[in-house]
Amino acid sequence: MIAVGIDVSKSKSTVSILNSDGEILLKPKNFHHTMNELNNLICLINSYQEDVKVAMEATGHYHYPILKALLNEHIYVSLINPYLMKKYGDNNIRKGKTDKKNSLQIAYYVLEKSYKLLPYTMTEQKYDDLKFLSRQYNQIIAMKVKSRVQLSNLLDETMPGIASLFASNNASNPSNNIFLDFVEKYECFDNIKKMGEKRFINSYMKFAEKRRCRNIQAKALAIYELAYNSITTRSTDISTILALHQCINILKQCSESSNQLLYQMQAISYTLPEYPIVRAMHGVGNKLAPRLIAEIGDVRRFTSGKALNAYAGNDAPAYQSGQFEGTNRHISKRGSASLRKACYEVMQALKLHKIEEDAVYQFIIKKEAEGKPKNVAKMAGVNKFLRIYYARVMELYK
Repeated sequence: MIAVGIDVSKSKSTVSILNSDGEILLKPKNFHHTMNELNNLICLINSYQEDVKVAMEATGHYHYPILKALLNEHIYVSLINPYLMKKYGDNNIRKGKTDKKNSLQIAYYVLEKSYKLLPYTMTEQKYDDLKFLSRQYNQIIAMKVKSRVQLSNLLDETMPGIASLFASNNASNPSNNIFLDFVEKYECFDNIKKMGEKRFINSYMKFAEKRRCRNIQAKALAIYELAYNSITTRSTDISTILALHQCINILKQCSESSNQLLYQMQAISYTLPEYPIVRAMHGVGNKLAPRLIAEIGDVRRFTSGKALNAYAGNDAPAYQSGQFEGTNRHISKRGSASLRKACYEVMQALKLHKIEEDAVYQFIIKKEAEGKPKNVAKMAGVNKFLRIYYARVMELYK
């Protein structure tokens, strides 16, 4: 057997090749991610008459060019979890990290662990697209949350307490968010005070009538009283107004972008056979269903519901030594944080709506009755939820 170890970086990869006796056939050599150099690497690998196994670490998107080139030539490629390679390298007394050492280390790992390596298989394009969109969606949501916090901090100085008067503060449609439009129009309580009560009420009534609001006059009076009795700590200078409008623009853009990404995720999810099953599960709505499918991907790649929980980092590895056996164990969190977050939102929906007939909800209530903290009970519910998810979707494919 020929073992090929590849240490991947951004624009190049370092390759080492060993034979079954551990003899170095190719000392660590750099190959840039260009057509010419990758073709040279493929010709070199194909020149060996023995069984060839290639392994590399999963490195975000950096390994995609060389992985695609090797798969197109039907070469055996296995992706290794970087954490496994880190632990494998811990058995050396004199530690060091270079691309050359890493490529040799991966090649030796292939020789020793060839019996447990699994070939990489191209997942269906729809799952890849969903995962890509899900990552973009999470980034946009993080920006949206940050912008909302920044806006809240600014309003504490310019319009303290104004958010409590607008029920539509959390409107999902940015083009019809009355709260953001109000802040963008009036900017600061000082401006409202300068207008005077009568002029402000007339102005607000025209503003609200266009948006079909109710109880317009009462709301206008409440806003003016709040403005009159509030103390603003930041004046309406150019810097403040600029920061305020920029924050609102970013918030609106993030809301619009997240809605578009979610719509595209929903459109792709509708075409997958498991979507009706996932959508029918309690606590899973139109927004969470595509996110769950995106983060889990093709469920057939997991061997069991336990493996799916391990992928989510929601497993609690056993700890036993001699007469001692640990019982108070924590989840490993060594897995997909995005999947754990989506599942946690499902648990929150179950607790909010109190769906008595749902087995996961009953399990959470049972754990809470046993004295478990609420978050611990919810993560126990996530474990059960993922097992049910695996069983129902696998039943479809069987």
